[in-house]
Amino acid sequence: MGHVLFFLHMIGTLALGFYLVLPFILSGAAKLSAPAREGTMNAVGGFNRFAQYGLVVQLLTGGYMMSKGEYSIAWMAVVVVLLLAMFALGGIISRPLRVAAAGMRENRDVSAETAKIRLMSTLLMVSLIVMVFFMVYDDII
Repeated sequence: MGHVLFFLHMIGTLALGFYLVLPFILSGAAKLSAPAREGTMNAVGGFNRFAQYGLVVQLLTGGYMMSKGEYSIAWMAVVVVLLLAMFALGGIISRPLRVAAAGMRENRDVSAETAKIRLMSTLLMVSLIVMVFFMVYDDII
């Protein structure tokens, strides 16, 4: 059972890999035409939803494996806070993505929304990198 859950946990990690490349996708999207940017925002919204499902898989499988392991309370607290931050940022970014795509369709200025999207995507990337660091070095805390 433990190996199956670990495999599912790794599948969830692959789904979260989207957050590692998201800031780079968004920086490349700035150079595209308006219809291409709109399509990119729609695609990013779909991939964000997929990554949110990956976070749910991470929560369930990681929570089970954490309950069966010998981890420090501080490590568990840090990991849970990072996971919740990723849930929050992934949820918060979805609205500016929708508003930006709709604004591009209507030829409105969406610079405020794209700035929010860039900031949150960078925070998501950093959160994921820190999470992976703590997963690899679970004895550091």
